[in-house]
Amino acid sequence: MYAVNLARYRCCPNIKENGLSTAPRLVMFTSQECHYSISKAAALLGIGTKNVYAIPSDERGKIIPSALEEQILSAKSEGAVPFMVNATAGTTVLGAFDPIDVIADICEKHNLWLHVDACWGGAALVSSRHKHLLKGIHRADSVAWNPHKMLMACLQCSAFMVRDKTSLLQRCHSARASYLFQQDKFYDVSYDTGDKSVQCSRKPDAFKIWLMWKALGSRELEQRVDRALAMARYLAEEIKKREGFRLLMEPEYANICFWYIPPSLRNLPDGPELWEKLHKVAPVIKERMMKKGSMMVGYQPHGEKANFFRMIIISPQVSRQDMDFVLDEIHNLGKDL
Repeated sequence: MYAVNLARYRCCPNIKENGLSTAPRLVMFTSQECHYSISKAAALLGIGTKNVYAIPSDERGKIIPSALEEQILSAKSEGAVPFMVNATAGTTVLGAFDPIDVIADICEKHNLWLHVDACWGGAALVSSRHKHLLKGIHRADSVAWNPHKMLMACLQCSAFMVRDKTSLLQRCHSARASYLFQQDKFYDVSYDTGDKSVQCSRKPDAFKIWLMWKALGSRELEQRVDRALAMARYLAEEIKKREGFRLLMEPEYANICFWYIPPSLRNLPDGPELWEKLHKVAPVIKERMMKKGSMMVGYQPHGEKANFFRMIIISPQVSRQDMDFVLDEIHNLGKDL
């Protein structure tokens, strides 16, 4: 919501005092694979969910830049005012990374605010081996990152970073409450964050990541990311080796999406009958693992694809034996279906 509000303020600063009635129809753009919070922010800020244009993604879950520019031009032809593009670095389902550099070129061409939702994938930046996934992120106007995800900082620990250094946060959010935010204090008040944020009192998230960083060091955080992605790769390779398991796609990050096909369905050809029956398999296995208490692995459909398991690798303590157990347990729980 912060990014949307800042982008809107830069485009139409009069809204802060005069309200939405003074604004043109504002339109923002994001991938069809984006997090639901983008539409929720548009609803809460009065922009409207119909003014969030979902851009098609390719077979890997990445936004298609040519489709993005086409939609921008289409919105302009309708008389709307495009003001923001949201790129995702690590989508929730497939773990896909949008091509930030190319999107940044489009945003510069059309003078649009570029926000990068790196809440899930931002941790790749601490790894020299995987930071290429976020190539071009330095060109973003704003970035959101959740260290409590891949880096396992204490919940909740979220960072919102803005490139603008002209007091944009202050101008957009300030309410100038003199009983709280006095400007004649003995220290540099530019470091006060209270009047720059939407909320006033809040938890010191920065302390959580600082303390963890001091305790573990940069190298350990890098190894935490590298190990998680190595385990994800191991799991993907094991899935390809085992009968009855099928990858949805080769993983780009730590999201491993796959089907388990019970023996009774393995002779069926790919087609409506197989996928209709397979759609019911994951929910039953999920129920059984929960009742047994052995695992918690999520499942879901995606577009027209039948329910599949979505295994997310995060813990630095996870081992190959744990990955083997996941596949063994799914087979044991579903082999009779």
